[in-house]
Amino acid sequence: MTQENTPKRSYYIPQGGLPAQHDFAGDKSRFTPSYAVIDKNALTDITSSFLPQWNKTRLWVIARPMTGFSETFSHYIMEVAPGGGSSMPEDDQDAQGVLFMVGGSAVLDVDGVSHNLTAGSYAYLAPASQWKLINLGQDNATFHWIRKRYQPADGIDRPQSFITHDDQNTPIAMPDTDGKWATTRFVDPQDLRHDMHVNIVTFQPGGVIPFAETHVMEHGLYMLEGEADYYINQDWVEVEAGDYLWLRAFSPQACIAKGTGPFRYLLYKDVNRHMPLTPAGLT
Repeated sequence: MTQENTPKRSYYIPQGGLPAQHDFAGDKSRFTPSYAVIDKNALTDITSSFLPQWNKTRLWVIARPMTGFSETFSHYIMEVAPGGGSSMPEDDQDAQGVLFMVGGSAVLDVDGVSHNLTAGSYAYLAPASQWKLINLGQDNATFHWIRKRYQPADGIDRPQSFITHDDQNTPIAMPDTDGKWATTRFVDPQDLRHDMHVNIVTFQPGGVIPFAETHVMEHGLYMLEGEADYYINQDWVEVEAGDYLWLRAFSPQACIAKGTGPFRYLLYKDVNRHMPLTPAGLT
């Protein structure tokens, strides 16, 4: 994709802070047995967290493995101040990760090779890879960090780390949609080395998921841009840039994009492995 025909991307960046006392109002956040909604307004200073080995960094945890919620992954939104970062970011050698930059810049070193990350950069970090990240810029570096413990499969090699960019990957339109529904796939769906996909889904205004998808994959959706009505397990929810959805496996879902610009979200799902025959939490 050449620079002149590359569309301008917009990525929502949470700002933290705290609403004024007179701004109290209900929002759309909800927690149900089959799905959860985290309103963008919930990402305030008092809901942020910190991590050991990360300097000048705070984060919002928007998904974590727990009974009745996410079972396969965690999802952080990281905010690294100038000069901050980590030389020991991951404490689980079996964990793989995806970093997706939405604001600022950072230098990522993976297995001794440095990469400059800017908004739209995408890094897949293989399990047991050696990596570190530092913000050498003058603004906060903000990125999504999705983690999943890798599930090996007999006869299948482990995947390798790689770095790419949103602008370097052309969205693939779904059949019979006139280009109104497309997916940016950073990993080949037939590459069985990978047991998770983190993609970007794009709907043009008026684009729809025209049926209630009901399938095995657990989903995490962070709204990067635009707005839509999203159907989840008999409920319609209005979502916009900055909101987050978690969908349990088999939770029906559909979508109607609204507004005048693209509706885009970062999508996690678990793929390409046998189903455990013991339910989570049981032995």
